[in-house]
Amino acid sequence: MALIVQKYGGTSVGDLERIRNVARRALAARKDGNDVVVVVSAMAGETNRLLRLTGQIAKRPSQREQDVVVSTGEQVSVGLLALAIQEMKGKARSFLGHQVRILTDSAFSNARIRSIDGEKLFESLKRKEIAVVAGFQGIDDQGNITTLGRGGSDTTAVALAAALKADACEIFTDVDGVYTTDPNLCAKARKLDRISYEEMLELASLGAKVLQIRSVEFAMKYKVPLWVKSSFTEDPGTLVCEEDKAMEEVVVSGIALTRDESRFVVRNVPDKPGVAAKIFGTLAELGIVVDVIVQTPAHEDGRTDLAFTVGRVDVDRANEQMRKIARQIGAGKVEHEEGIAKVSIVGVGMRNHAGVAAKMFQVLADEGVNIRVISTSEIKVSCLIDEKYAELAVRALHTAFGLDKKEA
Repeated sequence: MALIVQKYGGTSVGDLERIRNVARRALAARKDGNDVVVVVSAMAGETNRLLRLTGQIAKRPSQREQDVVVSTGEQVSVGLLALAIQEMKGKARSFLGHQVRILTDSAFSNARIRSIDGEKLFESLKRKEIAVVAGFQGIDDQGNITTLGRGGSDTTAVALAAALKADACEIFTDVDGVYTTDPNLCAKARKLDRISYEEMLELASLGAKVLQIRSVEFAMKYKVPLWVKSSFTEDPGTLVCEEDKAMEEVVVSGIALTRDESRFVVRNVPDKPGVAAKIFGTLAELGIVVDVIVQTPAHEDGRTDLAFTVGRVDVDRANEQMRKIARQIGAGKVEHEEGIAKVSIVGVGMRNHAGVAAKMFQVLADEGVNIRVISTSEIKVSCLIDEKYAELAVRALHTAFGLDKKEA
């Protein structure tokens, strides 16, 4: 007997028939002799609908009250799924975040899990019930309802799997696994049988929508075997696991593309200690996520230019704040540019192979794609390019690094 945590996203529980489909899958896992915990998201589109309601009644909704509202989407899903399982002669019990006691910090709308008390879930499993848990939500020390941010149900599932010492965590979604790149961009993309935690973490941070980044962090930290599967097929999916020697033989495992990049350049920044901390500390306090950062060598007058990127969702706030900060630190003008994309190659094999970055640069050059900024890590190379060349770059790199589908 194994303990399995299954997670189903919004499209998987998008209507009553899909909820019944999830119930059948959970019951099948139970009939195979497994203990089963199911984590569900709100029905597709429900979170957005609830957010619109808060925005219609308040210009700047309190994040605490907003969490109270948006968390109700998952409450509906768990109740309906538990009823569906019961209607199929199974045993099930629904749990909200505060009933499990998923304890978080108080960062409303983007809370982080601190601890999980699995006692009530173990009691439910001992009664041979399928425990149905609301994803995305928790509770802080003061008893306030909190939510974990977009994609937070993935994090709930992996955190539960870690806390319960589950044998596996299965993330069911509307795709049948992790692909070498987005199939919508490249027809030759192929599904991977396995991918390392590190590679998946890089791909998630670079815009791959299959898994939420914090869920991958949890899985890697606690060594949770993580499967990505489709809720609409019987495909075995992709296993996200620890790196092995076979993985190292593959130089590049995937290509990621992020379209929503906006670039800021702050001119004539004083080149002295504390200035960068002032700029990026202020942005961090406002919850603005900064991606690529490049600083030019200091000029003879002791000043430098500082460039960085943020997501388009944060552009207006970043623009307003950077102009204030520039005045405070005595910097020059702030320039802002959109129409930027980031294309990245990812692979643990890069550690042991030379010339990977050079090959990427040459492929882009051969296609007439100019590189604006380069950023690297041990297993990743990212290039900022003009957005109009984004899909061309992905397809060219996918072919050049041997990721195209094999001929039948």
